[in-house]
Amino acid sequence: MNLILASALGVSAGAFALSAGHRRLTLSRAKHKSLGGHVRMAKRVAGLIPAFAHGPDRFFSVDGADAAVAARRQAGFDRLSALFGARYPKTLALTRAAKVGLSDLQFTGSYRVPFPFAQRVRDALGTGSFLQSSDGPVVTDLDGNRLIDLTGSYGVNLFGYDFYKQTIAEGAAAVEALGPVLGAYHPVVADNVERLRAISGMDEVSFHMSGTEAVMQAVRLARYHSKRPRIVRFAGAYHGWWGEVQPGIGNPVPADRTLTLAEGSDRTLKVLATRRDIACVLVNPLQALHPNGAAPSDNQLVDSGRRAAKDLDAYRDWLQRLAAVCRARDIVLIFDEVFLGFRLSPGGAAAYFGVQPDLVTYGKTLGGGLPVGVLCGRAALMRRWRDDRPLDICFARGTFNAHPYVMGAMNAFLRRLETPEVQALYDGIDDRWDARAATMNAALAEAGVPVRVENLQTVWTVLYTAPAAYNWMLQYYLRAEGLALSWVGTGRLIWSLDIDDGLFAEVVRRFTQAARAMAADGWWDTPPGLTNKALRRAVMRRALAVRLKGQAAAASG
Repeated sequence: MNLILASALGVSAGAFALSAGHRRLTLSRAKHKSLGGHVRMAKRVAGLIPAFAHGPDRFFSVDGADAAVAARRQAGFDRLSALFGARYPKTLALTRAAKVGLSDLQFTGSYRVPFPFAQRVRDALGTGSFLQSSDGPVVTDLDGNRLIDLTGSYGVNLFGYDFYKQTIAEGAAAVEALGPVLGAYHPVVADNVERLRAISGMDEVSFHMSGTEAVMQAVRLARYHSKRPRIVRFAGAYHGWWGEVQPGIGNPVPADRTLTLAEGSDRTLKVLATRRDIACVLVNPLQALHPNGAAPSDNQLVDSGRRAAKDLDAYRDWLQRLAAVCRARDIVLIFDEVFLGFRLSPGGAAAYFGVQPDLVTYGKTLGGGLPVGVLCGRAALMRRWRDDRPLDICFARGTFNAHPYVMGAMNAFLRRLETPEVQALYDGIDDRWDARAATMNAALAEAGVPVRVENLQTVWTVLYTAPAAYNWMLQYYLRAEGLALSWVGTGRLIWSLDIDDGLFAEVVRRFTQAARAMAADGWWDTPPGLTNKALRRAVMRRALAVRLKGQAAAASG
């Protein structure tokens, strides 16, 4: 009898092991092959790379360029340094003074270029972080320099700064009598709710203080109602800076209940269709521009490996198949439209792609120029308590949720969104901005520079078409031509819809001139046979040498 029992237990254990092994293999195959798909490995690799800086003998020739090319590069670098110092003295002075006590500025200032170049670039090519005014798509710094803005204020500025100045003023006037009274609601809140229900197609709305908070609450509610622990995000997608949705680099603690899978993959759909522990799936529709790739930033440009390309039909089909699997498995589908919402269409990305999620988050431009996060969802998912168990609640509340001034500006935004003038801005928006990107690419091709752009309507990224180690320098040549960029440089250009054809033509002229100047200074004059792989390997070899040298010094000490 004992032998029979032992045999049965052995068979059961073996079957369980096979089942667990198969599940693990299925999950592994659904991960994207890049480090972005293997977040734990990415974090380990990042932790092993030591700090090092290119000295004077290598700074201008890390790609193996000869002495003549290196000298041209240094001359161009020094010329830009002198130009910036003369053109931006007040702006740079205040930036340096504020940086001492402003940790945010210290961070962004340190990550504009690959770290081996960072210190010398910070010292010589200071980037001012203060502005004093805006006039349409043009911003003015403390020295009176007028710059065409391509930052989009990280996505907030869709309709133009003048538009948001007006919505803020209208909103403030509407709620002025109540002022900053919190807890109770101003009547505009009720109107905002009805308008957001109509836009999202959802039953209920909750207000939050940021997009990150809105996503946090969406995930929390999905777990609360499903009683399942795990969430799924896709490789490269950004959903705010909190730990559960940023499980790799940048997060100091493990996010063990988060699965990072490949977007656009049938293997991912298989994982969703076969597991019982997944509460929700997060989708950031901006990934249509660079599926499974992180938000591009110039601090990653050690080579020309940046990739971006959209196939909207394929992405739309993938989202619809994803939604079908989620419905079949009772997995909550969350659309994170904090960045892209209202940029693709008045109904947001869900309407644009023809997919109905269970929960959707908004932010950025929806606040009418003021900070906000919004969650819309089905009534069954938005409920934060259980009638049969009164102490079983899903608590979420914030002091400044539904702040009267934010709600006033939001109401002004939502009302303007329905006007014929604003609705007309969306007519033919895909064709118009694709044509503008084609115009930019034609100008760059005519200039003979290894640069092109890719776009998802008004969200653009710059690509580099030949192996090079100094692509990150383009951001400084663009600034010299009076184009304002965010701290990620050429990784993301965000246009506002008030940029007319005339101003766009001026941007193309300035952009092309900047690229020509960079080419003339030799930054793209690379040795024959240079490859992106060789550039990456050179960085890793240098990092390994520095690390081994440090370990040897520690051992001898």
